[in-house]
Amino acid sequence: MAQREQCSNDVPRILVFSTESISDPGIDLAGSSHMHYSPSVLVVPVPCSSGIKPSWVLHALQTGFDGVFIAADGTDCAYQPDCTKRTGKVFEKSQQLLKEHGHDPSRLKMAAICSVCAESFVSHMGKFQKALAKLTSA
Repeated sequence: MAQREQCSNDVPRILVFSTESISDPGIDLAGSSHMHYSPSVLVVPVPCSSGIKPSWVLHALQTGFDGVFIAADGTDCAYQPDCTKRTGKVFEKSQQLLKEHGHDPSRLKMAAICSVCAESFVSHMGKFQKALAKLTSA
């Protein structure tokens, strides 16, 4: 298990939607390699990033998460040949839904995370938490 800092109330909470066969192995690699990312990051596996519902993103923010990160399949998706396009639409619809409910759309981020992208994932989490901390303190 990765060394993690003690979670405090001022550390932004991030919900990550991670794809089971593409991004999950990269995120697991970050942990097994003892790379540091906050314990306030919660990872939820999904089969394909294009299957994420915008209402899930809204629900996450309404129930206490400070941000949502979609670890997208990219072009490696085994389920949908147009996964990248579909996931882009999910992202756009989610941002619109956040705006409609008074949430800053920058609380949603997305990037393709591959099965060996442990360092990239850790970097994305660090940058996103810093950005969320600025939003929360503003």
